[in-house]
Amino acid sequence: MTVQEYNKCVDQFSDGVYRFILHNIKDKEEAQDVVQDTFEKLWLTHTNVNFEKSKSYIFTTAYRTMVDKIRRGKKMTRMEDEHLETMKTDHKFSDVKQIVRDAVSRLPEIQQSVIMLRDYEGYSYEEIGEITGLNESQVKVYIYRARTTLKNYIGSVHNVL
Repeated sequence: MTVQEYNKCVDQFSDGVYRFILHNIKDKEEAQDVVQDTFEKLWLTHTNVNFEKSKSYIFTTAYRTMVDKIRRGKKMTRMEDEHLETMKTDHKFSDVKQIVRDAVSRLPEIQQSVIMLRDYEGYSYEEIGEITGLNESQVKVYIYRARTTLKNYIGSVHNVL
C-alpha cells in the first residue's frame, strides 16, 4: 500500500470505524483512541497490506483493539435468559433511536458487534466472520440471538410508537 492509498483509507473508513467502535464502547475518547491505534497499526504494516483488502484489515484491527481495551478495562457480563423478563419495558418513548441504542447496549459484546457490522455497516456474513474471527454459521447464530433478544426487549412496534 502506498502513502496515497493509506491516506485514502483514512479518508474513506475512519468515520465508519469510529461509529462502529463508539456504538460498542459508548465513550468518545476511548473510541477515538481505538481508531487512532487502528490506523497506527495500519501505517506500521502498510507495506504488507493490500489496498483492496484494507477495509477488512481496518475493521478487523479496530474490532480486536476494541475487544482488548474492553477486556483490560471492564469485567464482561453475560446476559442470561433469566434476565430477559427484567429487561422488558412498558415505557412509551418518542425517540426510537434511543430505544434501539438502549436495547443493543444490553446485548453481550459479541452480539453487539455482529449486529452493528451487519445492520448498521452492511457487511456480509462472510466479512463479519473475517473481522471477528468467527465462522459464518457462528455469525448467523449470534445475529439471530441478538435479534431475538432485541425483539423480546423492544416488543411490538406499537409499543415503541
